Amino acid sequence: MASVIRYPRSKYWFAAFRDSRGRQRRRTTRETDKRRAQTVADQFERIAQRKGSPQRVRQIFAEFYREHYAEELRVATTRHYLEKWLASRKSELAPATHRRYQKSIEKLINFLATDADRDLGEISKAQITEFRNTQAEKSSQANANTDLKVLKIAFRAARLDGYIWEDPAEGVKTFRLGDSRDIRRPFTIPEIQKILEVADSEWKSLIKFGLYTGQRLADIALLRWDQIDLGRDEITLVVRKTKKKMTIPLAEPLREHLLMLSALDKPSAPVHPQAYRTVTSQNGRVGTLSNAFADLLAQAGLRAPRTSESTGKGRGNTRRGMDISFHSLRHTSVSLLKDAGVPDAVVMAMIGHSSASMSHRYTHVGKEALSKAAATLPQV
Repeated sequence: MASVIRYPRSKYWFAAFRDSRGRQRRRTTRETDKRRAQTVADQFERIAQRKGSPQRVRQIFAEFYREHYAEELRVATTRHYLEKWLASRKSELAPATHRRYQKSIEKLINFLATDADRDLGEISKAQITEFRNTQAEKSSQANANTDLKVLKIAFRAARLDGYIWEDPAEGVKTFRLGDSRDIRRPFTIPEIQKILEVADSEWKSLIKFGLYTGQRLADIALLRWDQIDLGRDEITLVVRKTKKKMTIPLAEPLREHLLMLSALDKPSAPVHPQAYRTVTSQNGRVGTLSNAFADLLAQAGLRAPRTSESTGKGRGNTRRGMDISFHSLRHTSVSLLKDAGVPDAVVMAMIGHSSASMSHRYTHVGKEALSKAAATLPQV
């Protein structure tokens, strides 16, 4: 039977009850009156133990909620809530991140089929687990983990917003990824030299920026001349993914490369005009550039050529031969810096990695340390 307790520092009574699996649960009742708190606790236990059909439980709790709090219980279908939640996050997220969220939500809605139009509170942990497993089989465990993390954020918001009592994604674990997972590896210096041999002038520049700054393809493609200060030997940019402003020291080989480029009189002109036009014309997406780089890798003999022929497996299946891409230059930069003995905090500050455990050390990384780090990168 449910009971109520009150902690010394809280004015509210907490409900103590067991769920359908016999696990002890505690939730605040938001009540200061013990009798009213007990009423809430009894209802919590009834819901947690799933007594009756989902529709009947929802109806009873809605009636209780109306009588007890003098307001209507929030109700929404899974499709309606998730689409509304996704729209509310658009202004808060980077475009690429929002598209990734959108894909994960669309996958779940398609997986649920007609169940997506049922009440949000009827989604079960078993369904979320099955969705995770299905995505792992269709694509990869890493992609399934990404989808699950998005769902965890969405369903947690639904619980905080009062649409559901129990979060069905809360107890679903992500896969533990072993050595067999799909990861990007660093390039070797001979591999980079092979790519440079087949690249045109703009791609050579993009590759050198990728190696000597460790930044992502989109940020490099959108770089303008007014973001480069040759007098101070630094590049300033705002990372699209994290919205973090960064000042990156110019490695000497990259500085020499920039001096050989013909900058336009217009300071706001892009450093890489073709790449800039491609990304801006596609609303910030870099798929076309990534495919072009994949073709360069094929020309350099580092991967099989891309083909438009159907494999019969569908687009959702695991992609093979993708252990190297433009993003591998970011891995290469980090690996070279660490091989040179540059401290982790300096590397993380220079590349722009974020970590809760390391963030307090970023403020102690000065320009001198960053410049020394950039100087360790080799000539290619």
